Order: sequence, then C-alpha cells, then structure tokens
Amino acid sequence: QAILAPGAGRGRPPPPSPRMAASTPAITQIYERNQEATIYVGNLDPKIDEEVLWELMVQCGPVANIHLPRDKITMTHQGYGFVEFKNEDDADYTIKIMNMIRLFGKPIRCNKSSQDKKSNEVGANLFVGNLEPEVDEKMLYDTFSSFGVLLFAKVMRDPDTGESRGFGFISYDTFEASDAALAGMNGQFLCNRPISVSYAYKKETKGERHGTAAERLIAANAPVPAPVTVAAPAMAAKKEENAPPPAPTLRPPSLPPGMPPPGMSPPPGMPPPK
Repeated sequence: QAILAPGAGRGRPPPPSPRMAASTPAITQIYERNQEATIYVGNLDPKIDEEVLWELMVQCGPVANIHLPRDKITMTHQGYGFVEFKNEDDADYTIKIMNMIRLFGKPIRCNKSSQDKKSNEVGANLFVGNLEPEVDEKMLYDTFSSFGVLLFAKVMRDPDTGESRGFGFISYDTFEASDAALAGMNGQFLCNRPISVSYAYKKETKGERHGTAAERLIAANAPVPAPVTVAAPAMAAKKEENAPPPAPTLRPPSLPPGMPPPGMSPPPGMPPPK
C-alpha cells in the first residue's frame, strides 16, 4: 500500500522527496519549467524541505513543481529554491503575499525567477535608520515598495539574539524610485519614530555613498531588455468565430456607383435608370 505524503489526500500530488529532487538534472528542470509561473524563494532556513515549502506555497495556488538545489554530498539545500505554479497569476499573487514572511524565524524572499536580480542592481541602495524594534523586513518592504520595485529589504539583526539593531537597507531597480523614497520618507514617522533615510555607503570604499553621478550614468546607459510579445492565434481565431456577420449590401455588383438599387426610386433631380 502506497504511503501518501501530508496533503496528498486533499486532491494534490505529494511533494517530491529530497533524493528525487536532487537526482533530477537541474538543467533539464530549468528548460522544462514555465519561467513566468516560477518564483525564486531565498533566505530559507535549513529546517525547510520540499514538503514544508509545498505546504506553504499551495495555500496561494496549485503548485506544479518544487526544486531545492542540494549539496551532492551532504544533501542539504543551499538556502534557496524554485516554486513553479500551474499559472502565472498564482505566482504573482504569491510574491505579493509571501514575500518577507518569517519562516522558522527568517524572512523569506520571493521574486520572479525570470528576473536576474544581480543584473537589476544599479546601486540605488538606501540606508534606513532609527527603526523601532517592532519594524521587521515585511513592514520595511511594504512601506517602501510604494515608491518602486524593491530588489531587497533587510533589517540588520544581532546574530545571537535576533533582535533588530535599529537600522536596515533597501535597494531599488532605478534611481528614480530611490530618489522618490529618499524625498518622501526621510524624517517620516514609522511606528511612532522618525526614521532617517540616506544613500548607503559603498562596501570596501572610504566614505563613498551610492547614488553618485557615475552610478547614475551607468544605469542610464544600461541596455533595456526588449519586451517579449506573445502572439495569440487561438484568441484571434475565436474572436473571428464570434464576430457578427458582415452587413448585407443592397447594391448588385454590376450596378455602377451612384445608382440606386433596384426597386428604389432615384433621388430628386436624378434621371431614372434605363
């Protein structure tokens, strides 16, 4: 008798086992996967496996596949994975709902797997200071996402206690969004405390901040990917089938232009047809 995984008896297939997921070639999965219906899930705790991730994501919509890349020797996952849904709307909905949700004490990151995060980073990184202890990653993300597309939102925490250190960092995909967030949020109150927003210091530099003219020039000249247009012949054919029939013409093909159809009297001043 087959043993069903938790949740399998409720009308959905069981999640793949770790060994099954690791044995399937990753390259084949990437090419067979619907990239637009697949989300990237990062910052995963080691205690999370395919079954836990399946049970979490299936609350947002039907899941087609879950893949957690694993070490070939230790069989432990590498802190991230991919979740493929059966349609793109569920994937978009999951990103809005599940992003920055805390799982085993760690906020998970969710975004479209078809987006290359590193290629989107332009240096529009902001420092957010004077944060209340109750401000977590999700609150920070929800507060600043109204100004543009956020690549990440992170609250810096004490490694031993997990308590907030009172500051964090956010990154946008454009300088227009980061400039708007800086102008709109610096000095504003978040959880009854005025926060400070400024461009973050660059790593491995002596006091140089992000948002320089050089970074803006590079971002402005970066190639923009061309939009992908998807043809829908089936929809077009369906519209043609449901289209109303053309209006009948009363004029016989042999009748010269300007002459009235048979049975209709000519307008005043026009001689009757011979």
